[in-house]
Amino acid sequence: MSVRVFLLALWLPVTAWAQGYAGLGGSAEGFDTPDPDYVFSFPRDHGPHPSFRIEWWYLTANLTGADGQDYGVQWTLFRSALKPKEQEGWQSPQIWMGHAAITTPDQHFFDERLSRGGIGQAGVSAQPFEAWIDEWHMRGDNFDQLELSANSDTFSYDLQLSATGPLVFHGQKGYSVKSADGQASHYYSQPSYDVQGVLRLPSGDVTVTGNAWLDREWSSQPLASDQSGWDWFSLSLNDGHKLMAFRLRGGRGDFTAATWIYPDGTTATLPDGAAQFEVLDTDEVAGRNVPTRWRITLPARGIDVEVAAMNPQAWMGTRFEYWEGPVRVSGSHVGRGYLEMTGY
Repeated sequence: MSVRVFLLALWLPVTAWAQGYAGLGGSAEGFDTPDPDYVFSFPRDHGPHPSFRIEWWYLTANLTGADGQDYGVQWTLFRSALKPKEQEGWQSPQIWMGHAAITTPDQHFFDERLSRGGIGQAGVSAQPFEAWIDEWHMRGDNFDQLELSANSDTFSYDLQLSATGPLVFHGQKGYSVKSADGQASHYYSQPSYDVQGVLRLPSGDVTVTGNAWLDREWSSQPLASDQSGWDWFSLSLNDGHKLMAFRLRGGRGDFTAATWIYPDGTTATLPDGAAQFEVLDTDEVAGRNVPTRWRITLPARGIDVEVAAMNPQAWMGTRFEYWEGPVRVSGSHVGRGYLEMTGY
């Protein structure tokens, strides 16, 4: 295979992802699709699902340094399949992409890695758990105790994560509906990691502690064809409750869903329309207007909060671009979390 053909094969999925944001509204023909009766099994489901088209391991963390400053950290590994049949070596249809970032109140550092599957450069194993791309890794004997690392020319981090609560399943026992047409994914989270470690920045090393939230999701067509992007919130409130909520923007209107997480890890699933989202302010980010201050209300839960970006310029200028950064919560409840916005 020539270098040019290899590069074309490597970048093709990224190009396709630009349609219907990340190609997520494309055809699922030939791939498996989520099943509402699926029964999760662990540690198996911490690993990859190559018969599905799209999958990710997605961690965000809100940290405080020994210097008293707040920091955000992101570590993500994406898998995308060109076809459902698995093959070894250079013929593997799996494409892997890693994103890592550190956000401060006035700076945002990010980096990206890409790899063809089947050659050992990137992948995921279920037990012992390890997700890696190049020298970046998330690994541990089990999912409750993990080591996390990433590095670039300008930053690096080494973190240790310890789960303090159970896994959380979104939607109907992990079957998360994304549109009125019924598109869906399998989706669960570990929203309760305690974190400690070191960030290495141009200004020097910083010892940090805090909390992290890890999302696991896989599907083959999680968006409807008219849906162009989403606004996804993971909020940890000071009273011990947590909230996952998203808004998918479409030509036929928005579709929303949310999970209310009690301090003991039990959940309540909130249907389309239960969570209400209002943009309060925007900032010019990377040449476009991006919402950076929101009002979120859940009348049935007594929630009426303002969610504001810690750093409005937390733009991920990667192969497909998006906004990702830590947020602060005020109003009826106080806390902090993370916000991801795509399609702007």
